[in-house]
Amino acid sequence: MSRVVVILPTSTYRASDFVAAATASGIDLVVASEAPPPIEMGDRYLRIDCTDPVTAAEEIAALGDRIGIDAVVAADDSGVVTAARANALLGLVGNPTDTAEATRDKLAMRRRLASSEVDQPRFLAIDPDVEPLAIAEQVGFPMVIKPTNRSASQGVIRVDQLEDLLATIDRVRQIAGDAGSLLAEEYLSGTEVAVEGLVSNGELNVLAVFDKPDTSTGPYFPETIFVTPSRLAETDLIEVERMAGAAVRGLGLTRGPVHIEMRVDHGRARLIEVAARSIGGLCSRSLNFGLMGTTLETLILTNALGIGPRQSSRQPVATGVLMIPTPDSGVLARVRGEAEARHLPGITGLDFTMVPGDRVVAPPEGDRYLGFVYARGDSPEQVESALRKAMDVLEVQLEG
Repeated sequence: MSRVVVILPTSTYRASDFVAAATASGIDLVVASEAPPPIEMGDRYLRIDCTDPVTAAEEIAALGDRIGIDAVVAADDSGVVTAARANALLGLVGNPTDTAEATRDKLAMRRRLASSEVDQPRFLAIDPDVEPLAIAEQVGFPMVIKPTNRSASQGVIRVDQLEDLLATIDRVRQIAGDAGSLLAEEYLSGTEVAVEGLVSNGELNVLAVFDKPDTSTGPYFPETIFVTPSRLAETDLIEVERMAGAAVRGLGLTRGPVHIEMRVDHGRARLIEVAARSIGGLCSRSLNFGLMGTTLETLILTNALGIGPRQSSRQPVATGVLMIPTPDSGVLARVRGEAEARHLPGITGLDFTMVPGDRVVAPPEGDRYLGFVYARGDSPEQVESALRKAMDVLEVQLEG
């Protein structure tokens, strides 16, 4: 039986999905995390600290020396570098460490892709002594200020004029903290899409392209609705997939899941970012592949073992997911309308990831979702309509 280590963040919602995928595939799964997952793993749990990827990778490699490990995969951004280091120590196929590090640093990613064929925005590192006028001259308005090391659009803020630039930089710096550097990028107009894929031998296999019908124009960029298949024109989809493949090659990714975001404007696809992990939260539950409904987690685990994606064709239905919006910051009191939302036509499930009493932080400071609503239908339009109706009936109530 093949053995795979999956690195899960403490706050993950996906432990049970990976366990189920491993069981269905006959894989012996070991969970490595900073805290035990919410399901019992017995001796198949390894405690690591992902903020120290060097030590964490050594601990995984030491486990491999004792029991044998065939692959290490990261389920989230926080484990990407650890997984790359551990695979290298164990002599296993995985992304090069410097490539993994580049996907965790938006400035390093931009610099690495600057010499590739990838179409990306103008950008500039915001050093402590850089003048606002210099940023404006090199990047132009509108622009986006963002931390280099955050995800889920945390700390991403649009700026339209020079007068607001310093205040925005200060706000983003507070979100990033002392350890975070900042990046200024040209704001990209157009429709936003997300590409979900798997990389094998350095080549991208696109699993799904999600439309984001609520593409934000700023000042903040929260994510709400994802729907697949995409309704982009065929020529636009071809360009999206071409650009995604170019980004994978430009970064030097070799194996594993990727989540790629870009904006498309009049046939031009421009890269926002590449993450060497799969779609976040519980959004993967909106995807099934092959006749038997193979999950994305199953494909990730088998890909890590070098097994080709034999059932990578998405099932021929439209699906989507709603990330329940966070209206404001406060303490979650309750969410009304759950029963009504569950019984709406087209809605297939609803999962809450926060409970009453949890602290809710709204964008751009926050990076957690209240929960996820899933829908399925005959067309993307039908799925989007169902998710919007669910959004209308769910009422988030906060205290404080």
